[in-house]
Amino acid sequence: MLDIPSIAAILAAVGVLIGIIIAVLELRNIVKARQTDVFWRILQSFNSTEYLESWLKVFNLEFRDYNEFVKKYGPPFSEGPVTIAIGMVGNLFEGTGILLNKRLIDFDIVYRSLPVGTTWEKMKPIVEGARKQYNMPSYYEWFEYLNDEMQKKRAEKA
Repeated sequence: MLDIPSIAAILAAVGVLIGIIIAVLELRNIVKARQTDVFWRILQSFNSTEYLESWLKVFNLEFRDYNEFVKKYGPPFSEGPVTIAIGMVGNLFEGTGILLNKRLIDFDIVYRSLPVGTTWEKMKPIVEGARKQYNMPSYYEWFEYLNDEMQKKRAEKA
């Protein structure tokens, strides 16, 4: 039969175990809330007038390859409304890719919310050309990573 000190020790251990379980569950909730907050901030940036104007400018660019882009709009690092739009769009997707890689935002939310593939396909010739011309192999690497992860997800769903 158990004596009072044994029962007290068992109850104390159970109390500690319950406390640990509650703490772990609370930490999970905090992480989800933080991810939601981070994504909401990103989404606000994607829905700003300034970003939407830039995205439309990029989306409506007409060129076949990097050389034609440079002839029509100038080099990617020159001053001008097109290059500013490219920077605004690319930087936002680049940051999103970094956050996704660090698991600070939920992949599924990004997958369902942002036009990553469409935007990457439009910007890919510019990015690849700039990487070669300026010897910048990491230029928008996280944007490309974001697109690659989206493609993997699409392949899984197909």
